[in-house]
Amino acid sequence: QVQLVESGGGLVQAGGSLRLSCAASGISFSRYAMAWYRQAPGKQRELVATISAGGSTHYEESVKGRFTISRDNAKNTVYLQMNSLKPEDTAVYYCAALGLPYWGQGTQVTVSS
Repeated sequence: QVQLVESGGGLVQAGGSLRLSCAASGISFSRYAMAWYRQAPGKQRELVATISAGGSTHYEESVKGRFTISRDNAKNTVYLQMNSLKPEDTAVYYCAALGLPYWGQGTQVTVSS
């Protein structure tokens, strides 16, 4: 069974930081590019960041310089370090393996002004 379990969300003030984790099982983790998505109320799911199997990263423009995606293949885990958070970052954050139709349950990030 494929499982993707996100954690680390919470309530933080603007300018603060959070570190999200996504633990994967049931896939050959090291062979897949991984991604973080987010979805705010009334909006479509948005791609936030990706990391390839080889470690190359890409970011949505609004989070460049603030967010860092990383992975630990030994732990089958992908991370999203979020710094300088803004209220506009408020959303449910999901992880996924690119090319697979599986999603985690999501973790809520709320940034207050």
